[in-house]
Amino acid sequence: MPLNTCQKKQDNSLLIMCGTANKLPVQEIARIYEKEKGIKVHLSFGGSGSLLSQIELTKKGDIYLPGSPDYILKGIKKNLILKGTEKIVSYLILGIVVPVSNPANIRSISDLTNRGVKIGIGNPETVAIGLYTIEFLIKNHLLDKIFSNIVTYGSSGAKTVNLVILKKVDAIICWRVFSRWHPDKLKYIPIPEKMLPRLSFVPVAVPVYTKNRHRSEDFINFLTSETGKKIYKKYGYITSLKEAKQLAPHARIGGEYILPEEYFRLIRK
Repeated sequence: MPLNTCQKKQDNSLLIMCGTANKLPVQEIARIYEKEKGIKVHLSFGGSGSLLSQIELTKKGDIYLPGSPDYILKGIKKNLILKGTEKIVSYLILGIVVPVSNPANIRSISDLTNRGVKIGIGNPETVAIGLYTIEFLIKNHLLDKIFSNIVTYGSSGAKTVNLVILKKVDAIICWRVFSRWHPDKLKYIPIPEKMLPRLSFVPVAVPVYTKNRHRSEDFINFLTSETGKKIYKKYGYITSLKEAKQLAPHARIGGEYILPEEYFRLIRK
C-alpha cells in the first residue's frame, strides 16, 4: 500500500527543467497551474546546457524550458527531446546591463573595450546568453577587443545578472528582460539592432523521459496560452513575433550557433 501511494504522488507531478531566464514568470505560472489542476510542479533552475546534461544523466524531466532554441536542437540531436513537441514562449533580445549608478560610464558597446572595464558574461558553453554573446562579439569583430575585459562567467542567466547587482563587474551582456526584473538596480543600454545577428526565443519541449506526455503537453499549452503570455509580458518579455521584429528587423530568429575555434583559441591563451 505505501508503495502505491508513493507511486501515485510521483505520477501526479511535473518536473520542469527551467533556464533561469524564465524564473519569475514560470514560478507564477506554476503556482496557478498547481491550483487549477491539482498537480504538483517541481522547478529545477539552471543554465540551459547544464539542465540538458542533467536530463541526460538522470533520465528525468517532464518539460525542458531553456533560454534559446539552440539547446532544443542539441537535445533533439541527442535523442533527449521529443521532436514536434516544441513551442515558442517568448522572444529575447541581447543588450548591455549596468548598475543604475553606472560607475564605468558605459554608454555604448564601444565603451566595453575601454581599459579597466570589468565585464561579466554567461558561460558560453552552458548558458544561452553566453552563447549569444560570443556569437554577437565575433560577428561584429569585437571578441579580441573585449575578451581581456571579461573577468568572470555566470553559470546561469540569473547568476550573470547577480554579478552586476553585487557590483562585481561594471557591465554584463545579457537579455534585455533582466533589467526589467530589477529596475531600481539596473540600467539597460541597447545594442544597435543592425549589430544583432540573431534574436533568441524561449522554447519549450517535452523530454523523452517524461512520466506522462499528455500532462507535459497540457502544461505547455497552459504556458503558451494567453494567460501564460500575459504573465510573461508582465515581467517585461516580448511575447509576439511582430514586436520582436520591430526591435531587430535585420536579425534572424532562432537556429543554432556552435562555438567556433576562435573562442577556444582565446580561452586557451
